[in-house]
Amino acid sequence: MSKLRIGIVAGEHSGDILGADLMSALNVLAANENKQIEYKGVAGPKMMALGCESLFDMEELAIMGIVEILKRYRRLSKKRVQLVEDLANWQPDVVIGIDAPEFNLGMEEMLKQKGIKTVHYVSPSVWAWRQSRVEKMKRACDLVLALLPFEKAFYDERNLPCEFVGHTMADQIPLEDQQTQLREHLNIPQAQKVLGVLPGSRGSEIKFLLKPFLETASVLSEQIDDLLILIPAVNEKRAETMRPVIVQEFAHLNVRLSIGNAREVMGASDAVLLASGTATLETMLMKTPMVAAYQVSWLSYQIFSRMVKTPYFTLPNLLAQEMLVPELIQHDMTVDAMVAELLPLLQTPQIELKEKYTEIHSSIKRNASQRAADVIWPLL
Repeated sequence: MSKLRIGIVAGEHSGDILGADLMSALNVLAANENKQIEYKGVAGPKMMALGCESLFDMEELAIMGIVEILKRYRRLSKKRVQLVEDLANWQPDVVIGIDAPEFNLGMEEMLKQKGIKTVHYVSPSVWAWRQSRVEKMKRACDLVLALLPFEKAFYDERNLPCEFVGHTMADQIPLEDQQTQLREHLNIPQAQKVLGVLPGSRGSEIKFLLKPFLETASVLSEQIDDLLILIPAVNEKRAETMRPVIVQEFAHLNVRLSIGNAREVMGASDAVLLASGTATLETMLMKTPMVAAYQVSWLSYQIFSRMVKTPYFTLPNLLAQEMLVPELIQHDMTVDAMVAELLPLLQTPQIELKEKYTEIHSSIKRNASQRAADVIWPLL
């Protein structure tokens, strides 16, 4: 049995999910041709469970904000140089960078200069800000795999090879609303009002968002009897960060902290308050109304806000080209504003909104991991 070598680098929890699904699809193609694939790079637990050798901890790359990246630039640069050297010595048939563009595009460019084929999976938001990065992507990538349809049109106009593969989450999640079944599974009464609180998967996000999110939940609890607050932590490490805040400052709330079940929490909730990011798309696919809120350091925001080229931050709004999800960014992220947006979502069924969510879901349900594997396979 002949062997293929694939370098694969994921930068955070969502990338680990995408990477594991892609590896599974590639393994099927390999088995059909009596081949075996070896994987090496930077991986999370799901990718490592499928046999990917991780050369360093994926958490090293899970950083939010421009200033925060700059603070760790020297360390990240050393990590990238070492990773490029290790992968180049290993001589993979292709290297796939999953998201984490600040790290992966530089890595891909260095490897491509060494004659190694490169794929960038998950388009960075170049259509939204820092469009000059397209030139770097041309130097770095042989192929870009886009999750969203409008991204391919953007790259086609700029002559950068791109394939729209759809989004794996849209394939995994049923088109139908799952709230009733999920409440039974989580042992939550069907009539109870439930608020999901997701302050993000990164430590820096929890630092900025957890307390104001819980302060918002506290005000809502005064207006809604027996409001249940569900907080899913991505892992035990993040749960340990959140527990002291919940116990010491918000013991009066009806809070249930869990680990690793964010999707179930999204689906079981009447409304979700969450960090702006991939989770907004996942919550939309679970057909749950939400409010997206986000804060970074003052300097990061000053830099970022001057570069933005799009009227929306959240993926549901970008896909719909209308404000389906309230966006409360930086100074707009106040407790009063979050309460004002969430209260009607908790009090009144959002039937029309859920119908719009379902339409968008259908448009990006494309068997993404298989399509991505099919596109990558010829490069091998």
